Amino acid sequence: MQVIFLWSAVVMSVITFYVHTFIGGPVVAGPLLANTDLPKASKWLNYYCWHITTIFTFLMGAGYAYVALNPDRPELVIYLTANTAAFSLLSAAVALKGNINPLRFPSTTLFAITSLLGLASLLT
Repeated sequence: MQVIFLWSAVVMSVITFYVHTFIGGPVVAGPLLANTDLPKASKWLNYYCWHITTIFTFLMGAGYAYVALNPDRPELVIYLTANTAAFSLLSAAVALKGNINPLRFPSTTLFAITSLLGLASLLT
């Protein structure tokens, strides 16, 4: 395993966490909470899902960092890489379903890059 790719995945994870939390929060979560048209349960379930992503993006970086420091644990990289690839594909699918260019959702690209770095660490 190439540790440099793992550290690169850590950097991308931190960037993803930052973009999600500090840029996406005001742009997405703020208007969601201000919305009075959504049913109460839908609104708060969406907010809950927002925070699941916040927690995952933080732990994603921690997981890649753990393996960078302990390269004998490739199964964690496999798990994280599979998740980030799936999240990128899901982001693209949701965007397309909404008739939006998938590249307008930062999650499509950020998760894809992180996944590719994880994959590169496993294959080199």
